[in-house]
Amino acid sequence: MSDNVVHLHKDPEPPAEAATVTTLTVVPDPAPPKPVPLWVRSGRAIRTAVTHENTKTAARAVARHSIYVAGGARIVARRTWDGRTAARYERMLRAAEAAGNYEAAAEWEERGQRYREARHRRRMDLLHSPLDAAKGAAVSAGMGIGGLVLLGVAMAIATKDVTEVVTPLMAVIKFINLMITIVQVVWGPLITIGPFLALLALWSVGAHQKAAPNWALPVNIRNGEGEPITPSIVVKALRDLGVPALRNAIKEMGDAGASMLGPIRIAGCGVEVDVTLPSGVSTVEVQNRRRKLAENLTRHEHEVFITIPQAARTVRLWIADSGALDEPIGPSPLVTDETLTADYAKGRAPWGQDLRGDAAALSVYQRHLLITGLSNQGKTAALRSLALWLALDRSVEFWLGDLKGVGDWAMFDGLATRLIQGPTDEHVIQVTEMAEDAVEEMNRRLQAPPGTEFPPLIVIVDEAQVAFMCPVKDEDKRPYGGSSSNSRYFMAARKIHNQGRAVNVLLWQGTQDPTDQNLPKLVREGAHTRASLALGTESQARMALGDKAVDGGAAPNLLRPGLDKGTLVVASDGIEIPKGQSSITVRTHYISTDDAKVIADRAKALRDGVTTLHVIERGEKRDPLADIATVLGTDARVRTQEVITRLAALNPDAYSGWSFIDLKRVLDDAGAEPYKSDGRMVVGRDRVHRALANRPETDSASASE
Repeated sequence: MSDNVVHLHKDPEPPAEAATVTTLTVVPDPAPPKPVPLWVRSGRAIRTAVTHENTKTAARAVARHSIYVAGGARIVARRTWDGRTAARYERMLRAAEAAGNYEAAAEWEERGQRYREARHRRRMDLLHSPLDAAKGAAVSAGMGIGGLVLLGVAMAIATKDVTEVVTPLMAVIKFINLMITIVQVVWGPLITIGPFLALLALWSVGAHQKAAPNWALPVNIRNGEGEPITPSIVVKALRDLGVPALRNAIKEMGDAGASMLGPIRIAGCGVEVDVTLPSGVSTVEVQNRRRKLAENLTRHEHEVFITIPQAARTVRLWIADSGALDEPIGPSPLVTDETLTADYAKGRAPWGQDLRGDAAALSVYQRHLLITGLSNQGKTAALRSLALWLALDRSVEFWLGDLKGVGDWAMFDGLATRLIQGPTDEHVIQVTEMAEDAVEEMNRRLQAPPGTEFPPLIVIVDEAQVAFMCPVKDEDKRPYGGSSSNSRYFMAARKIHNQGRAVNVLLWQGTQDPTDQNLPKLVREGAHTRASLALGTESQARMALGDKAVDGGAAPNLLRPGLDKGTLVVASDGIEIPKGQSSITVRTHYISTDDAKVIADRAKALRDGVTTLHVIERGEKRDPLADIATVLGTDARVRTQEVITRLAALNPDAYSGWSFIDLKRVLDDAGAEPYKSDGRMVVGRDRVHRALANRPETDSASASE
């Protein structure tokens, strides 16, 4: 068909008003594609086959197993050389000198000298050995032939046949001939397969030692997936750390760089090893390169922890199994064991697990507590789990202020004597007054006769940064927040820290994102147990845990926000910390709000009923009789002085000045008069409830207006 375009025009008679033109365009068929030459198709097929992943894998396998043989031969040759020469002693001597351990260097030099002397004696003995061997062979042959002849004589005498004399000798000759025949038969095949057996042995040695370049190894080993931690891997990671003095010292040591390492011990979901650094290398230089060290060990940064044990110039490395720290730990014993109880003085709270996988239990006896971290990292859950455990000791009293107020502590209604929940300035004022009341209680206990024992009073303030940052001032212009000498919450916390533990009045605080403004230095340093979740900077880590813990390796700032929720770095003498360390990392058990309610119900069942006082907003008009019923709670009768104390705690503005006369007046007017029980004036719950039920509705309405 021609390549020209032919236009066919059809011009029918158009109507007068318009002319219509129809155009037909004939397009030629496209030209058929040219056939691809065979050599091009063959080249593409070859290139596809060569670059295919299966081909690469097969090529790596062939190269790897071939190199295993060469590597095995090199390793066997080196072992043989070390066994026949003093090279091993020279290498260990250089390693000890490079590490600055001159006592070990002198010991290795002495061992090498003893080896050389023994080798010299063996070589001198070889000069006389051929003659001694010939003499020994002649004597042995003579004695053997003589023995066989004597045996033959004995047989001849017994059988009275003289030919029996040579029978034993001929039997031995026939046996020797049989052995020669067997060797002749076996020798050919042995010569044939012997080299293959030798190559197989060399391959086995090379495969066991992974004696092949990294590119030839399997993918999982190249990527470090599941790669076990060995001395050579640790030494190589340290050598490539970028510390010139360390690299040069390891080069001087040769393959004996592993002499820096202590035993590699299994520790929970990882391994632990102590590294004695060479002279001229400080522990700080290794600590500051944690990420690079982790990557050299084919681990993520959060899977390697560096601490400083007591030994000089030593760092302790804990290296997790790949991915192990991303696996959750089991549930809390508080959830799984319904029979579990607590003991404030002698018990330990089951808080979680350390990195070794061992149970991490915390003693809270006479210890103020501070937990801090970034927002939404599990601070409240960690603090609440300790309080839930301690609630199972019926002797413990709680005063609780939750300055978040979203219901995280609602299950303590009926457990805590006081419960304040809310984020406003008014709630801060109430929490501050609660802390000041704790100071008064502490002072009362301090003035008691010597030897008086007091039940523990735990004052818990969650989101304490809200209290420290509160700008409100009281009538005397004293600020509730801040860290000055007239700041009310700050001074109350300081006073409890100073003397509260002696009489079992303790302050537990939870705060987030610490700064000098929302967590003053004197308050944070007053806590005996300091714990931190993930933080943003090292300076915040020092605020949370103190300089000593951070200088000893504590690094909550290296925890991963969001991924390491509930993981705490703890500095306290109330938890078992490995010898030589200043802190411990704990993965806490998570107790959900629903589980917390169940545990709280178990704790309430252990008690005789606790009336929780909910502080009410100021300015409200009070109904004294209803408030008396509230503070009585479930108690059948309460001493009048105790009722007055509870009313003052419920609303200080309304009841702080009340006396017995004021209480009696209200009760007498309602027909619920106090009466004596066991010689003491008490208020009866049934009388008060009956008076409330019988009084006219107008009276109750007017009282609440």
